[in-house]
Amino acid sequence: IMEHEKVSNQQLQHETDHEESPTRIYVASLSDYNDGRLHGRWLDADQGAETLSAAVNRMLTSSPMPGAEEFAIHDYEGFGPIRLDEYEPLETVSRLARGIAEHGEAFAHWVALNDMRDESALQQFEDAYLGCFESLEAYAQELLDDLGYEDSFEAVVPGFLQPYVKIDVEGFARDLELSGDVATARGRDGVYVYDMRG
Repeated sequence: IMEHEKVSNQQLQHETDHEESPTRIYVASLSDYNDGRLHGRWLDADQGAETLSAAVNRMLTSSPMPGAEEFAIHDYEGFGPIRLDEYEPLETVSRLARGIAEHGEAFAHWVALNDMRDESALQQFEDAYLGCFESLEAYAQELLDDLGYEDSFEAVVPGFLQPYVKIDVEGFARDLELSGDVATARGRDGVYVYDMRG
């Protein structure tokens, strides 16, 4: 990744401290890397920062290079659109991975959409996330239904005109996004919709 090439799982002799989780990072000893050797370990990322740090220290201690103490993240999995830096703080890795473990791919897209990695990301996500829909138009239709506009429409438009008068749901959905009221991200399960007015 970043300055180093992404390495495949087959190239890595890896160990994990826990059962495999949805988010993992491959941490490698820089002393070994600079000496032409790959020494590292896959770690489940959705653990506390102190636990991650202890696992990194165990990896460094087991290095054949005496005094190995620097590491970098050479690969990662399960973070969706989030891009981790080689030297991403373990506190940030833990926070992001735990958010993904709790809320799934929608949280990863929220973080990437807002370039947000601080402690407020989770709280703001919980306030902003409106759900996963087949499309933005499907969200807009549900919003109109919830607000009761369809009923109001039928009440004020004479029955003989109703077949000729329609709400432009597609235009309404488009304007919601263009105005900045909502933002969307396409994921595996559909379109994630977020309230951006907060």
